[in-house]
Amino acid sequence: MQEQPNNPLHGVTLKALLENLVERHGWEELGRRFNIRCFINNPSIKSSLKFLRKTEWAREKVERLYISDQKRLTKNQVRNKMRAARRAYKSSLEE
Repeated sequence: MQEQPNNPLHGVTLKALLENLVERHGWEELGRRFNIRCFINNPSIKSSLKFLRKTEWAREKVERLYISDQKRLTKNQVRNKMRAARRAYKSSLEE
């Protein structure tokens, strides 16, 4: 098995990716963003996985949303760490 350090989807199953997006955005938002029937009419993980595995264009759209979410989360985590470090530094100066 070849390592893929620059592939943000390496090691992430389609099921885990979809569950993450449903948890973060919900079915209604996914249906609004993508206008895909499996997200709109009686949505479920099982039916969505079946559709996404067969339909490359839909899977690519969902994967792009997941990647952008992960980048945004990482960026926010770094920003929060920097803010916390600044606050700690300022409070150490005040003591």
